[in-house]
Amino acid sequence: MSEQKKVAVIMGSDSDFPVVSGAIKTLDEYGVPYEVHIMSAHRTPDKAAQFSANARSEGFGVIIAAAGKAAHLAGVLAAHTTIPVIGIPIKSSTLDGLDALLATVQMPKGIPVATVAIDGADNAAILAIQMLALSDDRLAQKLSDEKVNMENGVAAKDAAIQQKVSELVGK
Repeated sequence: MSEQKKVAVIMGSDSDFPVVSGAIKTLDEYGVPYEVHIMSAHRTPDKAAQFSANARSEGFGVIIAAAGKAAHLAGVLAAHTTIPVIGIPIKSSTLDGLDALLATVQMPKGIPVATVAIDGADNAAILAIQMLALSDDRLAQKLSDEKVNMENGVAAKDAAIQQKVSELVGK
């Protein structure tokens, strides 16, 4: 059996850490190995390019890239690798993340970046895990189990709200 692929979690600034921490926690909960780094598409473009160019040979299966404002990080990383890149647009004080969302999602042909919601770090991790689960039955089972847990949670909340409605109207 081959060694499990890692996920790279790259943020453009340490100010992105509060958002990115959700992805880190999710990867950890699923037992997926990861590395976390700060790289800038604008301040350290050579480092970002070199990292992504070597990501496959370094054992990475997916890169998650979080950036705000101009948010070029995911695109720069995607330009230098053939492994999937998931962009997390970070909400900034300027345009509430719309600028980052548009910068992340508008990639040219041949340089795809899967993009999650603004500040959607947890979903970025889940998407990365789903990608790795294509060749990892253990992860696929954990994802399936979590879907059942979510369904059961909604059913329990529905039962609780039915009880509250009955109490409210006295039936």
